[in-house]
Amino acid sequence: MKTETKKSIKEKEFDTVKTFRAIKEKISLEMANMNFEQIKAYLKKNSAKLYTK
Repeated sequence: MKTETKKSIKEKEFDTVKTFRAIKEKISLEMANMNFEQIKAYLKKNSAKLYTK
């Protein structure tokens, strides 16, 4: 029976969860003191980056 310990498992090169949490925290800090209209403008401006060809 082969068993592996957590120490023997190779460390991930890219941690998706850690990266996504950092991005969410950055966005949250940027939007913290915005009103509704400012948030709409922020999302419109920054979400457009996702859809450029």
